[in-house]
Amino acid sequence: MSVEANSSNDLEGAFQVLVRERVNLVLVLSDPMFNKENRRIAVLAAANRLPTMHRFREYVEAGGMMSYGVSLSANWRRAAYYVDRILKGSKPGDLPIELPTKLELVINVSTAKAIGIAVPEQLLLRADEVIE
Repeated sequence: MSVEANSSNDLEGAFQVLVRERVNLVLVLSDPMFNKENRRIAVLAAANRLPTMHRFREYVEAGGMMSYGVSLSANWRRAAYYVDRILKGSKPGDLPIELPTKLELVINVSTAKAIGIAVPEQLLLRADEVIE
């Protein structure tokens, strides 16, 4: 099921719909509005005992349950390399296109425990970071 939230004012209503429809997991898509509201989303999810899955670790650091996706910090460092090359005279069109190479799994076990979810040990062992 998909629930739309086009502004921060829509978040509470969206969570009410998710609870009413008895969803098992909330997949939070990447969006500038959601990025700005990551703490509020975490609070609403916890208040409604809904586990959340995110694309970026910053959501998990803000209280979301789990993320799996590219490392934004690694991407920014790589972007700095490209800026350096361009400033030193390389033509942007001559530089190769790269895809992100570092994916990371981050789990917030405190959030999981707070909503009554036991994270399997095997998953914790595979995580790049576990937030207690």
